[in-house]
Parts: sequence; C-alpha cells; structure tokens
Amino acid sequence: MTTSAACRYCNAPLVHTLVDLGMSPLCESYVSADRLNAMEPFYPLHALVCDRCWLVQLQEYVSGEAIFSDYAYFSSYSDSWVEHAKRYVAAMIARFGLGPTSKVFEVASNDGYLLQHVVAAGVPCLGIEPAANVARVAVERGIPTVVHFLGRRTAEDIAREHGRADLVAANNVMAHVPDLNDFVAGLAGLLKPTGVLTVEVPHLVRLIAENQFDTIYHEHFCYFSLVAAERVFAKHGLVLFDVEELTTHGGSLRYFARPADDDSKPVGPRVAALRERERALGVESLEYYRGFTRQVEETKRQLLTFLIGARRAGKRIVGYGAPGKGNTLLNYCGIRTDFLDYTVDRSPHKQGMFLPGTHIPIHHPDRIQQDRPDYVLILPWNLKDEIVNQLAFIREWGGKFVVPIPETRVLQ
Repeated sequence: MTTSAACRYCNAPLVHTLVDLGMSPLCESYVSADRLNAMEPFYPLHALVCDRCWLVQLQEYVSGEAIFSDYAYFSSYSDSWVEHAKRYVAAMIARFGLGPTSKVFEVASNDGYLLQHVVAAGVPCLGIEPAANVARVAVERGIPTVVHFLGRRTAEDIAREHGRADLVAANNVMAHVPDLNDFVAGLAGLLKPTGVLTVEVPHLVRLIAENQFDTIYHEHFCYFSLVAAERVFAKHGLVLFDVEELTTHGGSLRYFARPADDDSKPVGPRVAALRERERALGVESLEYYRGFTRQVEETKRQLLTFLIGARRAGKRIVGYGAPGKGNTLLNYCGIRTDFLDYTVDRSPHKQGMFLPGTHIPIHHPDRIQQDRPDYVLILPWNLKDEIVNQLAFIREWGGKFVVPIPETRVLQ
C-alpha cells in the first residue's frame, strides 16, 4: 500500500499500515432525529505507522477546529474518571509542593472535572478548552477557563496574560491534535523554568496487545509509544523524567516532563525500564505492527458470532454508553439496530440523539430497567467495573453484561 501522506511529526512518507478500518463517520457527530435522512459524511479510518520515528497516526480529513469547537463529550458524566482526576490532583499537590502561590493550568480542561479539585485545594488554576459549549459549563462552576486551541502562539498569549504554570496537565488531549509539533511547543511555552508537564495518553503497546482497535477514530490523530513520545518532547526542549503506567482507557501512560535546562528533576529509572521493554517488544521494527490487522478481524468475527447467535435465540440486546470508541466498533463491525435495539447514556447531551453511521437511538439509562433486556453490551469497556456496579440490578431478571474488547466475553 502506498500513500502520499507525510508523518505529522517528522514529515517522513507514510507507507505502512497498522490497520484499515474502512470508512467511518466522525465518532462524536451524533445525529438528531430531523437529520436521519440527510447525507452523513464518512472518512477513511486507516492507521499508518512511520518507519522513521514510529509514531502511529491517521491522516487529517477534518480540521481539529471542525471537530472540537462544539463537542459532545463531557468528562463529569464518568464517576470513575472524576475520581481518577481527584487522585491525580492530590498526588501532584503532594509531590510538587503546590499551594496558594502556585499556578496549575489544564489543557483540554473540558467541563472542569479535574480543576474543580484544584480549586477546592486552594491552588490558583486556569482551564484551556477549545470547545466553547463545554468551557461554559466549567465557568459556571467557578473554574477560570479560556477558550483556545493550544499552540505556540496561543501559549505565548496565555503566558503574557496569566503568567506561566508550575504544573501543566494535559490528559487525553495530545492524541487529538493534528499539528503535533505546534501543540507540544505550546505546552512547553506554558511552563515556568522549573515547571512540570504531565501528559496522559493511551499506550500504543496496550492498544496492540489487547486489540483495542476501537480507540482508533478520526478525533485521535496520533497513538504513542514511549519511544515515539520521547522524540516529540525532546524536539521541543522537554525531557521525560518519569512515567507511570495507568489502567485508564484500557492502559495509559502518564508522562512527566520538564524543561531540558532544569536539572533539579533527574530522570528516574521507570523511563529507561519502559523504553527497554518497548524496544524488546520490537516497537522500532515494522514486524511488530504487521499482525494487528489479523487480531482486529478476529475480534470482529467473535463479536458478530455472539450477536448472531443471541438474536437467533430470541434474545434482546441493548448497549450501554455512546462513546467514541463504541462508534468505531459498531461501524467497523456493521452493527445496527438489527443487533442492538438501542444504547443508553448518562449524558443528556446525547439522549434523544442517534449514533453516527449506525443510527442506533440513545436513551436515558432508566430505559434498561423498563425493558429488561437479556444482554447489555458495554461499549465503554474501559469503564466496565463502574457500569456493572451501576446496573447490577439487571441480574434480577437474569440479564448479563457483554464486553467486546479484547475479546467478546459474557460477564457472569
């Protein structure tokens, strides 16, 4: 396969496929009832790997501004994610001695799910959020927020008006930016000379090992190994001095970076250990990436086999959640209302809408109690423990949970 695309980090030609998931709509482009018969754009969902810097990436078919200026994702509707943010804030305050004279900035601060804990701790903060509709919710909560897409120039403007930060948090945003170099330069531009940057991203190694192909969607332009991320940070004067492996989003990394001139934070042993583990796996060789397509195809066959069998047995199946990853899964597998009657979601911004591409209706979670389905397919499988606890009542009528990733499993 050949393509004219160039790597968004190092500009090398992209000619190697990780996986081709066919054509898919934007995963957060939920459809209103009055638009069900309108044309819906689909774009290639084809992940490529750069054989020079080993960054896995998608081509940009729609600009970041078009995707994120008005966004349907509100972080606060996940209890476990809010709790994760609360633990993070407490840990950072303790580790770096943050207090009333410090400054904490969060990039892609969403609805204030994280910074609310910074405010509660009495530490001055600022949210930087590109989606005006989401930022408005944070402001209403009393969290100072500016509406900006971060880049080198906007970072200079923010630093001029608000100063620079002791801590900059960027959770699950670095994958979402098409101009990766401008964004990381912006992150560096927000830091004090002794400041710390923390970045959380899903770990490419876990994505490949556990068939997490549904986390590939147009809003995620990049997919990072430590080896690739280190190169990106270094280009912009940032040194990774620590890394934590997290369970969030199916397995993520939390990078700790600081300006290269700041020698007060020596590079810890976890960075070298993970780097060597990745290299031993082969992340810097094309062979490592070549088997992923076969894994993805088998995962699809497993899920469809289960759904076909359950439907033929007269069972009723509904979904839980309307996450971006669920829309990749459903569109790639060709699952519509012939298999899934509907899905439910806690976010009122999604209720009454329809999933992009598949047009599966989204209802309030109370619908499950009313309809008593036989199976609930958990689309945000990374939150399965939280969801199983919330919906434990389905066992009253013999209902069961199904998770599709890394393989189709019925939870007993």
